Amino acid sequence: MTIFAPDLYVEFDGRPATGDDLRIPAFASYGHFTAMQVRDRTVRGLALHLDRLDSANRELFGLPLDGERVRELIGHALDGAGARDASVRVHAFMPPGSAATVPMVTVREPARADGAPQSLMSVPFARSLPHIKRPGEFCQIYYGQQARRAGFDEALLTSPGGMVTEGSITNIGFWDGTSVVWPDAPALTGITMALLESGLARTDRSSVRRGVTLDGLDAYRAAFVTNSQGIAPVHRIDDTAFTVDEDLMVLLGQVYEATPRDAV
Repeated sequence: MTIFAPDLYVEFDGRPATGDDLRIPAFASYGHFTAMQVRDRTVRGLALHLDRLDSANRELFGLPLDGERVRELIGHALDGAGARDASVRVHAFMPPGSAATVPMVTVREPARADGAPQSLMSVPFARSLPHIKRPGEFCQIYYGQQARRAGFDEALLTSPGGMVTEGSITNIGFWDGTSVVWPDAPALTGITMALLESGLARTDRSSVRRGVTLDGLDAYRAAFVTNSQGIAPVHRIDDTAFTVDEDLMVLLGQVYEATPRDAV
């Protein structure tokens, strides 16, 4: 039996998911994942996604996760869903009693970010093991909901001393008029962030890592957030307002769009 949510198609290890399969993420959610936007059966930064999955799998389960096999599973799931454009997630679990990793691929409608300026509410929370992208992050969901209830778009996670780390579902970057500044703090290096870092290195704009604190936000002219859906400017963090730098957003968009796509 194939399992569908309203717009969700799921495969386990290359076959349509069953109810028994879905008990694994429901009741044994220890695992990791990566999220990507597929357009015309291509993905930006596919090698980074595959490296992320392999590295996390080795750390969590002591086993490699073959990138070529994952690529095949993504393609198979897209075929099963009849999709060329999609939001795709690849999860990896080790079911109880199993000695092998089981990949789960989900396919749903593509996400199309509108690029609207975002407002962020700072919260006193930093993720443990932030370099691993994993499901079931209670505090990220909790603080994200608290931020939205307070009228913000997202939560901005901070460690003790007000050190900025990352958004609840994004990376954050700042512009000081010369360089793009990424907070030098424990955080997940998102694929879009990594692509911008490497892309900016090929332009005459520098990209640096530097400690960023809430009480030092006035040093920056602009801010933006990134995730698998794209890039958006930030117009407010708590009570600190930022001007949307259109030239910066054009530059970031050009760097991102110039990144080659890989077939799946």
